Amino acid sequence: MVDKSQTNMQYRNIAGALLFITGVLAFLGIITAETLYPGYSTSQNMISDLGATEPPNSIIMQPSSTIFGATMAVSGILIIAAAYCIHRVFGNRAVTCSLGLFGTGVLGVGTFNGSYGDIHGIFALLAFVAGGVSAIASSRVERAPLSYFSVALGGIALLDLFLYYFMGETSPFAALGLGGLERWIAYPILLWVTGFGGYLMGDSQS
Repeated sequence: MVDKSQTNMQYRNIAGALLFITGVLAFLGIITAETLYPGYSTSQNMISDLGATEPPNSIIMQPSSTIFGATMAVSGILIIAAAYCIHRVFGNRAVTCSLGLFGTGVLGVGTFNGSYGDIHGIFALLAFVAGGVSAIASSRVERAPLSYFSVALGGIALLDLFLYYFMGETSPFAALGLGGLERWIAYPILLWVTGFGGYLMGDSQS
């Protein structure tokens, strides 16, 4: 007979590893693409500019574009796989669905770079919204204090996104430039992904 608790522990460990790898990969991939992009500004350039700037007259700078696109595509696949594993362990639809949508958004960002215009924008928005919601939803399956940190990080990302869309340049985050503003959405989510992954791996050993 299969030991269900042992199986859950394995899925939990796999999910944690996948998310931890995603966090590390995304951070290092973005940093690498930035350093190889001449004149790139973390304040004035959006993260997606690493793949391609918006049309018309999109600018695609290599090898940054390939590095960024591959990083996002692989990260999206890893997140979707982690969502499946997490569902096998917790069976929490809010966590599973939001994480799956988050992975789909990230995969779409890597597949359709900024030169695709609205298509890219839809996937980027999906990644940001679902990523923030995922962080908050994960508090349902976490213990304190990580559950509090997850809500805070997800809340920061969603608040920044909300203020940007409804306040534009009058948003408090606008002083950081478009690039800085976008990073205050993306990076809290990536920090949560890395932390949640470590939590799942560590807790699977308890």
